[in-house]
Amino acid sequence: MINVGIVGGAGYTAGELIRILIHHPQVKISFIQSSSQAGLEVCSTHTDLVGNVDMLFAKDVDYNEADVLFLCMGHGRSKSFVDAIPTSFEGNIIDLSNDFRLNEDADGFVYGLPECNKEAIAKANKIANPGCFATAIQLALLPLANAALLNEVHIHAITGSTGAGQAPSATTHFSWRNNNASVYKSFSHQHLGEIGETMQQLQPGFRHDINFVPMRGNFPRGILASVYLDCDLSEEEALKLYNEYYSDQPFTHMVKSSPDVKQVVNTNKALVQVKKHNNKLHIISVIDNLVKGASGQAVQNMNIIYGLDEAMGLQLKSVAF
Repeated sequence: MINVGIVGGAGYTAGELIRILIHHPQVKISFIQSSSQAGLEVCSTHTDLVGNVDMLFAKDVDYNEADVLFLCMGHGRSKSFVDAIPTSFEGNIIDLSNDFRLNEDADGFVYGLPECNKEAIAKANKIANPGCFATAIQLALLPLANAALLNEVHIHAITGSTGAGQAPSATTHFSWRNNNASVYKSFSHQHLGEIGETMQQLQPGFRHDINFVPMRGNFPRGILASVYLDCDLSEEEALKLYNEYYSDQPFTHMVKSSPDVKQVVNTNKALVQVKKHNNKLHIISVIDNLVKGASGQAVQNMNIIYGLDEAMGLQLKSVAF
């Protein structure tokens, strides 16, 4: 059994992580740490876990009780936490923040996008889990970058409100978000850095613009990315390229019909569609931002590190309706 510790246990990603791990046949959750909820029942915060989890949030824990630590803290907090971990800790760390994703900040962490870095993940003991938008967009682009066919890219992508975290804000509370949509961080979203680095890893010398316009949707979870670029490949050639690239990936599936968010919500799946329109290649990618875009991908990375079936504990069904 793999003993797991969760740090920052009160947020959305931690709740999804707990939900997945309690059904993982090779995992025992040793502790769930939360400074803000210490001493309270875990299911008092994650109410969907009533009857499934009989644990209290802990404040002070022995990290050596865990073989792997999942860090679910807010962005900017993981680095100081890692720096303060006792040197006696010899386990693995999977960080779900953006603190270690970029090369200049990596500090020994491997970027945990399995569809690109599986061999490196298998040898790593510290993983920087990708961002949610970054996951959806990269899955739309990896086959092209691997074939050195990327040029200037245009992206419109929409995300559910859970992508902004659990703490309410002016643009996440119900009365503003419901029956509404808005653009934010045009051409400047924080995930552009990690996307660009992965594209350059696969296509050295890639220096084209990645034009990304993110949008807030009036739904809780899920991401749909609509990506297009100039491409000389025919639709048949592009489909062959994508099908071959993803042929051995258990969670990324090529689909013929236009995919929608409900097909992937509550799952670790990514659905990708490729279509050609004149000289434009149009790729649609959909994921659940809390699962494939966060906690599910983190468990996928854990499975790879420990040599388990990559899909273990992640055979989840979408809500569909």
